[in-house]
Amino acid sequence: MMSWLPPGVSTYSGQIDWLFYLIYYLTTITFFAVQITLLWFAFKYRYNPNRRATYTHGNTTLEIVWTVIPALILAALAIMSRTTWAEIKWRMPPSDYTIWVTAKQFNWEITYPGPDGKLGTEDDVSMDNDFHVPVNKTVRISLRSKDVIHSFFVPVFRLKQDAVPGREIPVWFKATVAGKYDVPCAELCGFGHSGMQGSLYVDEQTAYDAWAKERGVGAAVSTPAYN
Repeated sequence: MMSWLPPGVSTYSGQIDWLFYLIYYLTTITFFAVQITLLWFAFKYRYNPNRRATYTHGNTTLEIVWTVIPALILAALAIMSRTTWAEIKWRMPPSDYTIWVTAKQFNWEITYPGPDGKLGTEDDVSMDNDFHVPVNKTVRISLRSKDVIHSFFVPVFRLKQDAVPGREIPVWFKATVAGKYDVPCAELCGFGHSGMQGSLYVDEQTAYDAWAKERGVGAAVSTPAYN
């Protein structure tokens, strides 16, 4: 299969890619079928001075067919999309790690628990733009915004979520491949929008533990499943 998306490295990236390509190829086939039919009719019924105009009511059966088939396809796509959406947005699994990400003009502020292992206390550890998570662990992010609407976007995870002032929005991912990944803001948020980009490092567990010890990050904060 032709692919131009970046490699998916989260547990749900494959589901999203499958839906994307399914919709893409369906619309591509439909486009060419319609255009070929249009060209064929334009050629077949081109101007002919010897042809007399005729009245036709149409074909009721054909009209029903080309209405029902697209409706069934759209209904099937809606059901499949809703299932994937529910697994990602509505039925969040229990997490191994929970961190806060606060969007602001024009950077990401990441907050980890300090030595007491609790978020929202005086010993929290905060940093801008660069943050680390362990590979093959479920990470839940509590997403906030200090000023305007931003959009937390990790293309390789197929994760994109607006950060809205006054709201705390949970998102989650489980990265399957260690590496360094870009985290741009995907919402025009002001004159410095183009420079609002962070880096997410997915580390092997030993590397993450060493980094956490060096930065004074405390024990992981786990959270239960979210429905």
